[in-house]
Amino acid sequence: MADKKMTSSRRHHLKSLVLSIAKGLMDKEAAQLIVDRENYMAQACPPLSMPSSTAELQELCKKLHHQIDKVDEERYDLQSKVNKGEKEIEELKIKVVDLIGKFKKPALKKVRMSADQMLQALLGSKHKVSLDLRANLKQVKKEVKEETSDVGDWRKNVEDKAGMGGRKKMFEGEA
Repeated sequence: MADKKMTSSRRHHLKSLVLSIAKGLMDKEAAQLIVDRENYMAQACPPLSMPSSTAELQELCKKLHHQIDKVDEERYDLQSKVNKGEKEIEELKIKVVDLIGKFKKPALKKVRMSADQMLQALLGSKHKVSLDLRANLKQVKKEVKEETSDVGDWRKNVEDKAGMGGRKKMFEGEA
């Protein structure tokens, strides 16, 4: 509401003031960034003094390789943290989309269709499928086992088959 009562010249004047203040802040921030970078480089990478002997050069190379390994480890750790953060951001974006519910399920229409028609629609007209389940079942014939063995006195059978003659009767009876 206050903007509508303000004149255009006043609005332009305020806008130019805000822009000049923002430009000054950005310049100070850029200068501070340069100073911070120089301080970090002076602390992390001291000035290189070139040794004259071979042994000192080898020692310097070992020290530089050690520093390179340490920096690579830090870079790898930071990269893995960044990748993990990016994955979390993607998962959260997916959750937000799910919570918002942009993807609404359409209302399904009721369709009257028999099971045979449904299978024909799914499998195509080439396949002839019927859902007559009783026709697909195998016919099983019931076999009745009749026991025709004579059940008599067991003592009599033992006495008949006793001795050598009994064994012969037993073998003859089976054959």
